[in-house]
Amino acid sequence: MAPVNQPRRAWVDPADAEPPHAELPSGALTSRSEPIRVERLTKRYGDVIAIRNLSFTVQPGRVTGFLGPNGAGKTTTLRAMVGLVTPTTGRARFGEHAYAELAHPQQTVGCVLDSHVHPARSGRNHLRVLAATAEADDSRVDELLDLVGLSEVAHRPAGGYSLGMRGRLALAAALLGDPAYLIMDEPANGLDPEGIRWLRTFIRRFAASGRTVLVASHLLSEVEATADDIVVIKAGRLLVQTQIAELDFDVGSCLVRVSNHARARAALRELGVEIELLEDDQGDYLRVSTSDTAAVGTVLFNAKLAVFELTRERADLEERFFQMLEAS
Repeated sequence: MAPVNQPRRAWVDPADAEPPHAELPSGALTSRSEPIRVERLTKRYGDVIAIRNLSFTVQPGRVTGFLGPNGAGKTTTLRAMVGLVTPTTGRARFGEHAYAELAHPQQTVGCVLDSHVHPARSGRNHLRVLAATAEADDSRVDELLDLVGLSEVAHRPAGGYSLGMRGRLALAAALLGDPAYLIMDEPANGLDPEGIRWLRTFIRRFAASGRTVLVASHLLSEVEATADDIVVIKAGRLLVQTQIAELDFDVGSCLVRVSNHARARAALRELGVEIELLEDDQGDYLRVSTSDTAAVGTVLFNAKLAVFELTRERADLEERFFQMLEAS
């Protein structure tokens, strides 16, 4: 199959996605990327099967979280997608083409799979070396150093960078060719809370510009805040592919804080539900085993009780993730 050239895309900047020390460049997206398709991917290492007939799709314009316990095969899958690991069977396609078929891979797929650098080379020179094959000039290098907040330390040997700084440098390297696809393995490692917040906004805006993002992470709270879709694997097999919006986070109960818990318990018995009196760092509260907050609120109103809090209790992605693993 003949190599394919991908059109260059200009970055669409979010004014509110500024890193600690930089503003994003501006531009206009000219086209939308196509899905990533992982098709029946299997990887064997002797008697060990790291990936087992794995198939999933990553849609453009969305952020997909790639989840699984340690040893599930996430990193092996990501490396197989971009030719760093040779699959035993199966393949991954970016649009209609495998990574090896791309004439200009850095201008198509950006990868943040590790943060290895030559320790004696400056951050700027690290990017300049990689820029040659990405057809990027020094102005692009400086633009990206500014984007990831490393301009002030760009002259320093990268071997002295912190883990978070090396992660930012790896992201800048992935963006040199202005790619349509971004694949990231634990990109928040070493970042402080401000850096994590910036990364979250950056990823969301990158996808919103029509590009395709696949992020492997153990930070489930960040995945929940960032991703549109999730792919969950275990022992190299697909467990779940779904939209986060389709997950049921309702646990079937609500939390109530009122002026008089004894009177509230007596009044709520008419609903025929279980009522528990519990305590947390804010004081006593009632857990009512229904998610119908309207019915609970009506009963409390009719009982002439002051309601300080009435909220439906909600699970989070971490709870649902472990339920998926336990059910498999």
